[in-house]
Amino acid sequence: MRPTLRCILLFAGGIPVALVATLLSRELWTLWAAYVGLSLLLCAFDIVYGLARRRVRLEIEAPETLFIGDEAPLVLRIGPHAPPGLEDPRPPPSLEALADLSENLARQDASRVVRAGRHEIPLVPLRRGRARVAAVWLRWNGPLGLVRRTLRRRCAIDVPIVPNVKAVRQAAVRFFTAREFLSGLKVERYVGDGSEFESLREYAPGLDPRALNWKASARHRKLLCEEFRAERNHQVVLALDTGHLMSAPLAGIPKLDHAINAGLLLSYVCLRTGDRVGWFTFDSQVRSYTEPDGGTSTFRRLQQESFSVAYTTGETNFTLALTDLSARLRRRSLVVLLTDFVDTITAELMIENLARMSRRHLVLFVTLRDPALDEIAHERPTTLDRLHRAVVAGDFVRERDVVLRRLARLGVHTIDVPPHRVTTDLLNRYLDVKRRELV
Repeated sequence: MRPTLRCILLFAGGIPVALVATLLSRELWTLWAAYVGLSLLLCAFDIVYGLARRRVRLEIEAPETLFIGDEAPLVLRIGPHAPPGLEDPRPPPSLEALADLSENLARQDASRVVRAGRHEIPLVPLRRGRARVAAVWLRWNGPLGLVRRTLRRRCAIDVPIVPNVKAVRQAAVRFFTAREFLSGLKVERYVGDGSEFESLREYAPGLDPRALNWKASARHRKLLCEEFRAERNHQVVLALDTGHLMSAPLAGIPKLDHAINAGLLLSYVCLRTGDRVGWFTFDSQVRSYTEPDGGTSTFRRLQQESFSVAYTTGETNFTLALTDLSARLRRRSLVVLLTDFVDTITAELMIENLARMSRRHLVLFVTLRDPALDEIAHERPTTLDRLHRAVVAGDFVRERDVVLRRLARLGVHTIDVPPHRVTTDLLNRYLDVKRRELV
């Protein structure tokens, strides 16, 4: 129980009252005493008729799981708690709620509770791991706003923060229930321009004469042509850089988590379209490798693997990692590398090793572009400090474009987009690779 600012100002107002009374007449000192007595009486009224802490009921309900990049509510159920036979009091309109959150959750300001009942405090995860809600605070003033009461309810609730698989579920509904997507798969499988033999059919005007099978035509004594379908059972490997550059925050969460979310969604689509998916993580050394495999159980295994991907502070060793990955892959594969770089100097070894890998495999190079860097580089400088920042940011943007152009000339497919576009662009590029039979 503490006095509010209004209470302090109330008692501070007695000082000028006492001074004025003393200057006018010594006999008016009782006016100051009456003022102080009235103030104390008002504070006592606020204490007596204010809502006591024991008469407040607080129930806390936390989500079972938090997904990185998404938020979930911490539900507070606030209501009166009075002895039997007494009228239930209502919490005052000035009641505020605040939660003690761990460092991997975004800090929340005290929120106003309009009325008793259900109240939500948003939990915004910043990093994967285990978040903790240590306690919940309630604060309210008395009827006159002179005395403030505080209730602290310890809870010690632990909530795991995991990669965002909600996006995978939404994409599954969007892609695999859409008639256009399913019909596209059917056309690509049976009548597509792929390289895998499907069947023989009788020649009809309009079909490609180059597809005629002369031996089968001679055997059946009629013109027969071959039909092909898009090749399935491709091998896709997600190579995930977990170095210190990927731990930097971008759009509220680390770049590594953006990459994991996009990689999980791509894995799900690859498995549903008949391809085999593997998982490879590295920084200064190789951290993990999952052999490419197909089937629905593979996605659950990759999902469990993504939970254990740790944030590291080591410098990424592209020579060691890409050489090790190349030695593990026995057949031509689509290697999706999700990483980041700063300038042309630090990217030199990366380019050299990607050029070596692209001779045997199809490499898709994916990086996350910081929109703030482009804004700084292109904004009109109004001060000397802003001019320096614009020049430095412009140099970084130009060097980034130089690296991407060099990779494109080496035959590496590149994606450099902001975080909100990486998932869509990655899926579109993968479907384009399958349609063009580049693997």
